[in-house]
Amino acid sequence: MNHEVLEHPFKPIVFKDTEVLILGSFPSIRSFENNFYYAHPRNQFWKILEAVTTYPVNNRDQKIWLLKECKFGLWDMIKNCSRDNSLDSSLEDEKVNDLAAFLEAHPSIRKVAFTGKKSQALFETHFGYLDIERVYLPSPSAAYAKMNIDEKTERYKKELS
Repeated sequence: MNHEVLEHPFKPIVFKDTEVLILGSFPSIRSFENNFYYAHPRNQFWKILEAVTTYPVNNRDQKIWLLKECKFGLWDMIKNCSRDNSLDSSLEDEKVNDLAAFLEAHPSIRKVAFTGKKSQALFETHFGYLDIERVYLPSPSAAYAKMNIDEKTERYKKELS
C-alpha cells in the first residue's frame, strides 16, 4: 500500500441555490491529473448527466453550467487518504470532509446523492444523524458493470428530480 497521504485536489462546486449535493468518495488518479471531477474518459458520470438534463458537457465550463442550471452541487466525502489505485476498495486511512458544517453553510441543499457505496457508507458512519434526504446513485465508473449506462441514467433521472 502506498502510504503517502493524498489531499483532495479541488474545491466543491456549489452555488447559493444548490438543492442536490452529489457526493463521490475521492477523485480518481485521472481526475487528479485533469484537475476536475469524474475526469477519467471511461467514467460515465458526465454522459449520464448529459442524458438526464439534455445539456451538453463537452468542456469544463459546460459541466459547471449544467450543475448550476440544474441546482446540483458536486463534492467528495474524503478530505484525504492513501491509496494504491483509483478503486474505492484501495482507499485507506480516510479522513472525511465536514459535511455537517458544509450543509449548515449551504441551507438550500435539501438532498444528498451518493455516487457509490463508499461515499454513502462514510456519510452514514459520520453524519447519519443529519436530517436530510439521501439517495443512492449507481456508480458511474465503467468498472461497475452490474448496470448498463441506460439503466444508470434512468436511476439518476429518478433520484435527482
